[in-house]
Amino acid sequence: MNQDQPRQAVALSYATKRDNAPRLVAKGRGYLADKILELARLHNIPVRHDKKLLQILSRLDLEEEIPPEVYRAVAEILAFIYRLSSRPLRG
Repeated sequence: MNQDQPRQAVALSYATKRDNAPRLVAKGRGYLADKILELARLHNIPVRHDKKLLQILSRLDLEEEIPPEVYRAVAEILAFIYRLSSRPLRG
């Protein structure tokens, strides 16, 4: 990332019984992006760095479901997270 550009972050949520697709629950640049990442670390939520996906998701409105064209990319991320969460934590 270019150092002149502020950091960006987004956060997704997916409740299988409530949502048809994952939805955007937070997004921000600079300080707000840092806070999103800090909360993810604090709650042991895995972070994935994907510049193209970030560009697409950052255009969404808060609480908006992800568009079908990014289902596959988000599904791969969710599968990665589920694999991590099924492993015993090492401390």
